[in-house]
Amino acid sequence: MNRLEGKIAIVTGAARGLGRGIAERLAAEGAVVVVTDVNADGAQQTATELGGSALGLGCDVSDYGSVAAMVADVKDRFGRVDVLVNNAGWDKAAPFLDLDQDLWPKIIGINLYGVLNTMKAVLPIMAEQGSGSVVNISSDAGRVGSSGEAVYSAAKGGVIAFTKSTAREMARKQVRVNVICPGPSDTQLFAEFAGDNQGLRDALTKAIPLRRLGQPSDVAGAVAYFASDDSVYVTGQTLSISGGLTMS
Repeated sequence: MNRLEGKIAIVTGAARGLGRGIAERLAAEGAVVVVTDVNADGAQQTATELGGSALGLGCDVSDYGSVAAMVADVKDRFGRVDVLVNNAGWDKAAPFLDLDQDLWPKIIGINLYGVLNTMKAVLPIMAEQGSGSVVNISSDAGRVGSSGEAVYSAAKGGVIAFTKSTAREMARKQVRVNVICPGPSDTQLFAEFAGDNQGLRDALTKAIPLRRLGQPSDVAGAVAYFASDDSVYVTGQTLSISGGLTMS
């Protein structure tokens, strides 16, 4: 069933990991996927491997000028934007008191300002269409906190609050905004976070009731739901995908 047939979907940070898994799922459900990433070559490679009408574009979500240029390109090519998935993220693991203060702007710039920038550029298009779905990828760190990720948690908590506010503002235009909070997921970003610490991986796996780390496909299925008309009456919601590690 191609729930997203013909829809134009932008996925940020989609050259690898979770974003790539999301892009693959949306393409499989019929969407024309615009793969964006600060790694332009990686974005283009992923788009080539997706095939069809997929497009790869370089974009630094922390730079509004870069975002605006990317969105204008998509609008010129396709005439519309039906789905925006804000997946791009980055973190440097360290206790707050040990984290270099110079890294705060980068963490907040990518994880929070990145969402503000893309939505500032895309929401006017969706409002004019009178339709659209935004899926913001936050983190359970933004709901319950995470040791060693204080600034990242703050930024991701901001994404949750921003999602709810924009969902209220955009509802009259029939534009839906929802947020997904993955728990620990087996991605390259997690590998960089955990390093060679097998003990951390084992401890997290043991703490998760379903006894495994998340996979990109676990999150991608939920993104496809929010992007599709199956969730046409759902907006402003926060969904944790964590194997039961967090429950609400």
